[in-house]
Amino acid sequence: MQLSKSKQRLGTVALLLLWCIALLVYWIYLESDSLAVGMLWNLFLAVIPLAWGAAFKSASAQKRPYLAGVFFFLWLLFLPNAPYILTDLLHLKPHPQIPLWYLLAALLSCAGTGTMLGYLSLLDVHAAVEEKWGAIAGWSTVAGSILLCGFGIYLGRFLRWNSWDALAHPIHLLRTAIGQFIDSGAHPHPFAVSSIFGIGLFIGYLALRVFATSMRDN
Repeated sequence: MQLSKSKQRLGTVALLLLWCIALLVYWIYLESDSLAVGMLWNLFLAVIPLAWGAAFKSASAQKRPYLAGVFFFLWLLFLPNAPYILTDLLHLKPHPQIPLWYLLAALLSCAGTGTMLGYLSLLDVHAAVEEKWGAIAGWSTVAGSILLCGFGIYLGRFLRWNSWDALAHPIHLLRTAIGQFIDSGAHPHPFAVSSIFGIGLFIGYLALRVFATSMRDN
C-alpha cells in the first residue's frame, strides 16, 4: 500500500528528528554536555515553524483570514529557529570523551535537519500565499521572510534574544534591534550577517524548488 504524500512527509521528518536525537543522546551518554542538551531544545524549536506554517496553510484554505494572519505572524516569529542551528557549527571543537568526527556528524545532522524543517514550512506558506494572491505575492513573501529570518539569526546568535522575547519584551527587543544598526559594538554589523544568511538561505530554497520541479517533470 502506497502512503499518501502527507504521511511520507511526516515519516521523513520523524526519521530526521529521530536520527538527530539518537546522535545527541549518545553524545550526552559519552559526555554530559550542556551543548548537546541545548541542541535538543533547538531541534524542538525548529519544529515549531513547521507546525505554524501548516496551520497557516490550513486556515488560508478554509478562508479564515484573521486566524491565518495570527498563524502567519507566529510562523514568521519562530522561523529563524529552524536555520539557526546552522550557527551551532561554531561549537565544533575537540572534546575529551568524544571523537571530533562524531561531533561533526551530529552538528551537521542537526543543522541540516533544522534547515530542512524551515524550508518545509516555507513551502507551505509559499503555496498558500501563491494560491490566494498569485506568484508575485508568493515569492515576495518568501524573499521578505527569509531576509527577516537572517536578521533573526543575528539576534539569536550574537545578542542571545529568542522568539519568546518578541512576545514578552517586544519594545525592548525593538529598541535593541534598531540600536544595532546605529552601533553594533563588539558584534558584527547586523546588515552583513542578515544579508549573508538571508541570501544564502534564499538561494538554497530556490535550488530546492528548481530541483523538485525538474524531478516532478521528469
